Amino acid sequence: MKVKISKKDALIVVDVQNDFLPGGALPVPNGNEIIPVLNKYIDLFTQVGAPIFATRDWHPENHISFKGNGGIWPRHCVQWTKGAEISSELRLPPDTFIINKGDRPELEAYSGFQGTLLDTLLKERGIKRVFIGGLATDYCVKHTVLGALNLGYTTFFLSDASKGVNLHPGDSEKAVFEMLLNGAVSVTLSDLEGAVR
Repeated sequence: MKVKISKKDALIVVDVQNDFLPGGALPVPNGNEIIPVLNKYIDLFTQVGAPIFATRDWHPENHISFKGNGGIWPRHCVQWTKGAEISSELRLPPDTFIINKGDRPELEAYSGFQGTLLDTLLKERGIKRVFIGGLATDYCVKHTVLGALNLGYTTFFLSDASKGVNLHPGDSEKAVFEMLLNGAVSVTLSDLEGAVR
């Protein structure tokens, strides 16, 4: 299957932040390995003039997801900290839309659409198809994919540019199965026309 990218498509890079990379507060195993692949997707979308969005966890100190506040995660991606910064290795163009999520203390937000302007920004640009990858497959990538599907977008999951936390063994495989079951299409860079491998 070959997929041709146009200006009516959008790339959504999910949570490639320092805290989710090796050495961070909540590292995704081998999470850094997807960055060179994501950079190739970024190059391809930039070449055709398609918009690029990057989500990031942007938590206040007292966020509900933190263990100290009754959540399941260590303190991570606290606003204005180094850990919350998007990795400098990710070659995002200057006009990338940065989408903050999880910025209200009382709301968990795994999806890039939850409590954000992402859907509005996509619709304003007439976007019909979204291509989603990043960290982590079994949480924020999965929920962003499901959110896009629920909102009526044709949704592609970038299987070669996503990694999972796997808090429980097999979580990532289950997440991929759920995404595909709900209508997402799994693709890799080699499925996209004009992509340089």
